[in-house]
Amino acid sequence: MKIARTGIICGILFCIPAMAQQPPKQAASQPSASSAASAQAAAAPRVLTLDETVNLALEHSPLLTLARVQYNVAKNTAGVARAEFRPNLYTGSGAAYTNGFPTTPGGAAPAIFQMSYTQSIFDKEKSGELHADEEFAKNKQLEYDNQRGTVIVQAASTYLELADVQKSLALLQSAYDSSQRIVDLAKQREAAGLELPVNVTQDELQSAKLAQELLLYQGRQDALSEQIRDMTGIPAGIPLQASMEEIPSSESMEFASNVLTEAVDHSAAIREAENYQRAREELLRGAKGAYWPTVSLIGEYSVLSKINNYQEFFQRFQRNNVTAGVSVTIPIFAARTSANVALAKSDLDEANLDLLEAKRVVQEGAEQQVRTLKEADAAKEVARLDLQLAQEQLQNAQSDFNQGRATLAQLEQAHVVENQKWLAFLDADLGREKAQLNLLNATGQLAQVFHPKQQ
Repeated sequence: MKIARTGIICGILFCIPAMAQQPPKQAASQPSASSAASAQAAAAPRVLTLDETVNLALEHSPLLTLARVQYNVAKNTAGVARAEFRPNLYTGSGAAYTNGFPTTPGGAAPAIFQMSYTQSIFDKEKSGELHADEEFAKNKQLEYDNQRGTVIVQAASTYLELADVQKSLALLQSAYDSSQRIVDLAKQREAAGLELPVNVTQDELQSAKLAQELLLYQGRQDALSEQIRDMTGIPAGIPLQASMEEIPSSESMEFASNVLTEAVDHSAAIREAENYQRAREELLRGAKGAYWPTVSLIGEYSVLSKINNYQEFFQRFQRNNVTAGVSVTIPIFAARTSANVALAKSDLDEANLDLLEAKRVVQEGAEQQVRTLKEADAAKEVARLDLQLAQEQLQNAQSDFNQGRATLAQLEQAHVVENQKWLAFLDADLGREKAQLNLLNATGQLAQVFHPKQQ
């Protein structure tokens, strides 16, 4: 949903005039124009957009690179198994001394040149292993896609939180300035005997709490900026500024009653469990297929030499020799086959249970994410109304002050309260955005929102 930031920006701008009314402090000494310009250039922040942050994170994520490599490994593993069913041609040469019947350690005749051809035609055991490797490769593709979604959510969440913190810092600074004016006024009234010391202490305490909160938010801003640098590869020392543009989301994202079905259908965990189950079925089918004969195409061409004294053992010597045909292997009894079938059955039983458990976990997780989003919506609505009430009270305080029915301290206090409500609204809005990001990821709709570049 396109969550408009215009209202938030206007709220910040609403607080700026109060800050702008304060005269700037006069510096003790004025630096030269060139040094001031260079310092300003050195401190110029880099303005990041949400899409830019997401795409940079996708480019620099080591986990995403590892997932891509692991997928390639799994895909090439299936390619090795598939090569058994494709033509394989070998050639070579060598020399050997023989005394007695001419043969090599492998049982073949010594040849000065040899070429052999092999290709499996029918082998149910190897075929089952091939199909299983293909299912495992699909899982690695799912893991890559899942890791990609995780990187997008992490980058977007960190960016949104940085934007929230930077807006909160502007509001806190405005609130702190108002609290300082309240303290100054209270001290003047105390000196005139019009204010109790305990009231002055209360005002100072409120100002000190705001100063402490400012420090906490500044530390959080530094930590979030460092996280974004780590994710995006931006060099250290460059201040980061979140763009004040509207955050892209999905206006049509009215999560309907079928959201749970969408989450289950898109779940990488369930699809991985299904692929794993199919792989175990293929391995069981292949293990049972070991009871069947295997058929392979074979061929061999060799060039023999008289140096191995073939004529002493054979009535006729032929220099060029060709063998071509079909090799059929028929199993009679193999204890290993029965053991492999029993193991494959137990592995399949385990895969079936894992699939049921994955469906249950994903279903419960999707239900929890929907509840979290609804709770975040409710919290944001409460914060919005609370902020609206504080703004209306500020307007009343301003009107009373203009008519002489309220003091400056009361007006400044209304400003402080309104800023605090803004902070609460920003936090509620951030919680809602994070909850929506998680649900978008669960239902496979992140690409519709961010349009990340394909890696």
